Amino acid sequence: MRYTTEHKQATHARILAAAEKLFRAEGFSGASVERVMRAAGLTVGGFYAHFASKEALLAESLHAFMDERKARWLAGLEGLRGTAFLDHFARRYLSLYNRDTGQTSCMMPSLLSDLTRAPAEVQASFSDGLEELVDAAAVHLPEREGATPRQQMLATVALCFGAMTLARATGSQAVSAELLDAARAMLIAGAPVPDAAVPRSRPVRKTGGQPRAKRASAPAPEPGTAPTRRVRSSRKKQAR
Repeated sequence: MRYTTEHKQATHARILAAAEKLFRAEGFSGASVERVMRAAGLTVGGFYAHFASKEALLAESLHAFMDERKARWLAGLEGLRGTAFLDHFARRYLSLYNRDTGQTSCMMPSLLSDLTRAPAEVQASFSDGLEELVDAAAVHLPEREGATPRQQMLATVALCFGAMTLARATGSQAVSAELLDAARAMLIAGAPVPDAAVPRSRPVRKTGGQPRAKRASAPAPEPGTAPTRRVRSSRKKQAR
């Protein structure tokens, strides 16, 4: 039986949706082709009519996920810049809701360790999605000393993904929420506070007149010469 193009596209989307849900909950290793197709309500045999491999499925899932999340993470923030933008972006991502609803929120915490060992095509797909997110968000950040807008946004995404991963890893502990709060605070923090432990230079004591110059010490007498004091004493005796 031949299927229409619309039917094939709908089936393709069902597989992607099922895969994304499993990748988010189980990571790459836990989402087998069989489980993905079963979750999509399809037979395993139909998988290769849509994807060449499980890695190809992950690559396309990542691209679709990053494209959809870019729109969601930036929605409504068009008029914000600088700290205001970072504050809203961070609060939108680094929330307890996103920590506790791993099956419906960001799948990066479940996949980051897998991506470090993934084939080049998978890493390239994630890299492309990351570039698009950073480029779209960096326009909201002004130049600042020591960091370009692109660098600021790359660091923001890295901090968000990393903090959420740690928060989920410690989800039942008090430090989990503290990690999210700390990440948000760092993103919107101003200039660093001077370290109180670093000793400050002692202020110069002011006096009414000019500072007293140190008296130069008399040079040591050369070998074979009498001390100056004795010479002067003998001269005084001769004068008498």
